Amino acid sequence: MASGVYVGYSDQVLRDVFDIPGWGIAYVVGLSVLAEAAALFPLLLVSDRWQPLRPRALATLAWITSGALVLGALWQLVVAFTVESQTYMSSDTALTVWWLAFAPLFAIPVLMTAVTWSYAKRHRVRGQA
Repeated sequence: MASGVYVGYSDQVLRDVFDIPGWGIAYVVGLSVLAEAAALFPLLLVSDRWQPLRPRALATLAWITSGALVLGALWQLVVAFTVESQTYMSSDTALTVWWLAFAPLFAIPVLMTAVTWSYAKRHRVRGQA
């Protein structure tokens, strides 16, 4: 979207709604960088090569993150089924592709919770031994 690839929105919608070209490009790129950093966070929890100085603090942060993801996913479902929104998509095909691309994102809270539970369990056992 930031690089000019057609993603289902008309040029007028990109200009008027998303401010692309303009500050909207910085927003889209910044959001992508934030998403990648968040996607790499679970690697800290599953890798045994990197040991944090305070594993319990990391476990607490992971539980908070996991809870926030679950609440965010539930909120998105509530909004999706109760609020009538305007998507600005130019065709039904683009809207279908959008839903197919973003539907797997609802698995992230479940997977993050599983990784967090495993991490907390491993470090609780190590601390007691």
